[in-house]
Amino acid sequence: MNILGILTQPSVPPDFTVDYLVVAGGAGGGGFGGGGGAGGLRCTVTNTGGGGTLETALSLLPATNYTVTIGAGGAGGGIGAGAAYTAGASGNNSIFSTITSDGGGGGATGGGGGAGPFVAGVGGSGGGGGASGNLTGAAGTANQGFAGGDGVGATTYSGGGGGGAGVAGSGATGGNGVATSITGSSVTYGGGGGGLTGTAGSGGGGAGGISISTNPSGQPGTANTGGGGGGGNNNVGQDGGAGGSGVVILRAPSASYLSATTTGANVNTYTTGSNTYVVFYAPGTITWPLLQ
Repeated sequence: MNILGILTQPSVPPDFTVDYLVVAGGAGGGGFGGGGGAGGLRCTVTNTGGGGTLETALSLLPATNYTVTIGAGGAGGGIGAGAAYTAGASGNNSIFSTITSDGGGGGATGGGGGAGPFVAGVGGSGGGGGASGNLTGAAGTANQGFAGGDGVGATTYSGGGGGGAGVAGSGATGGNGVATSITGSSVTYGGGGGGLTGTAGSGGGGAGGISISTNPSGQPGTANTGGGGGGGNNNVGQDGGAGGSGVVILRAPSASYLSATTTGANVNTYTTGSNTYVVFYAPGTITWPLLQ
């Protein structure tokens, strides 16, 4: 800027803080197996994952391009040709600035034929154990989510519930997620998938298959909640459900928001009261401008 022949630089506003919710992708449920673990959850408002203390708001800089990564959910496991059993696939990480939430761990399969993988996966929240073999549920990540439950085995052939962001999987029931009011309304994210015969945790987890003839396949986790997929049954085509994708939500005081520029296929920006909210349902970027 040139005022009266004097060259001046654009003024730079001080650092400003942004509250956030970063939820990773949930994992898939295993074939004849456990529920998928929920995506890891990190949040600065109301509650955070894994029973941890609230995260600290981020101090951000203007004229800096911040990339937002939204973790996809993991595919469900199943039973292929030649009785080849597979566990559910892990979810993918979600990232904003220096904050990374870990994808959920896949639900174990109760079978052992084929090349695997077979056992429950460690993740943001851990996968549940298998319905016949590979019974042990896996651990979650500290301050992001909880462990998956153990499968029961030959007595009932129930898979272990996937861990949730708020509670561990218990028996065949997926762990509940975490409720946060970062948007002004309480919404629950990060529910674990139910193991075979089990129910899902609140917060977007998918239910496990019920029986070979009634709803035999695991149900998928809900998109943009990080919910784990439900465990599948013991026949070809009765697969575990896929995990739900993650989400990133940012909240900043409207006075410091300064009409940030965003990119991405599915980004929602809105203002309520004194705050402006940016919700990334898909990958993108955000940049706050300099004051001129």
